[in-house]
Amino acid sequence: MAEFIAIQPSDFFNTLLYTGDGGTQAITGVGFTPNLTVIKNRTAGWQWVNWDTMNGAGDNTELSWNATNPIGGPDAYSYGQISAFGADGFTVAKGGSAGTPQFTNTSGTTYSSYNWKAGTTGTDLSAGTITPSSSTISVAGGFGMYEYTGTATNATIAHGLGKTPAAIITKQVNVARDWACYHKNIGNTKYVKLNSDSAAGTADWYWNDTSPTDTVFSISDGAEVNQSGGTYMAYVFAPIKGYSSFGSHQGHSGNVDGAYVYTGFRPNFIMFKNADGGDIWVAENIKSGPINPVTKYLSPSNTTAETDSATMAVDFLSNGFKIRATNNALNYTTQKILHWAWAEFPTVSSNDIPGVAR
Repeated sequence: MAEFIAIQPSDFFNTLLYTGDGGTQAITGVGFTPNLTVIKNRTAGWQWVNWDTMNGAGDNTELSWNATNPIGGPDAYSYGQISAFGADGFTVAKGGSAGTPQFTNTSGTTYSSYNWKAGTTGTDLSAGTITPSSSTISVAGGFGMYEYTGTATNATIAHGLGKTPAAIITKQVNVARDWACYHKNIGNTKYVKLNSDSAAGTADWYWNDTSPTDTVFSISDGAEVNQSGGTYMAYVFAPIKGYSSFGSHQGHSGNVDGAYVYTGFRPNFIMFKNADGGDIWVAENIKSGPINPVTKYLSPSNTTAETDSATMAVDFLSNGFKIRATNNALNYTTQKILHWAWAEFPTVSSNDIPGVAR
């Protein structure tokens, strides 16, 4: 059944590739002012670097997906930064030192940027036992960002999305700490770490063995999510038909005729994690792989440059994706492979233009 949506996915998420010029450069073509931008050097082995509008642009406001660094710890001062967010993208620049801006703008180097829109501030989020100190939310896009202070006691936090979140990513930002990820397909007793290749762990000190609801998400008293006095960022995603999908598939013995997963849209960007195996995270996007199968990938848990390998092949289809990979990270026998996916085109939407096969 085709999923009709009244929004255009490109108004809320976009992958944009660009080439560095070594100085200060306005990167346009995102299509909106991003509230969260993550950049990865495709050419060389540098960190994934994360800026958001709540913490602001600059050289002391970044986080790194593949590392435990506190905010500012990845050293954008030396290695390049987003210096401003704009109406159609962002500006990249050298840091305050003379170092080469490898994170964002080395001359001749290619970069991937992943951009999400949230946008609404001032929402009343007092319904939980912890009230965020700041937030920005998109109900239409199913995405919210929240800063909160830990209490070291089991707690709930209101999210204001009006739908039950399927994925949550949290990071303590004032000290070095792992990224903690909730995904509905492994449930509220388990977690994966964005900066680690490890399989999903089981513990009650992350989500308090309690699933999110359409009003709040739960955290326990563990340091990764709720140390007393700690400052945390939470990035929370609710599924939107025709725009975002958070699910899983079962591996098929490394067979190139792997699982087909229906999403209701042609994917723009997909992240995968084998929940049952100690395999790398895999990120693929339609801009790096304009024809099927997509074989170029990056790994959010690692600094490695973009790799082109048939062992990571995935077909991006008009209404989902099909695994053509033989690598364990995407297709190990009977193991559960999680996905986080955002759309390029929905199957059917308000502009009456159908998403079609490539």
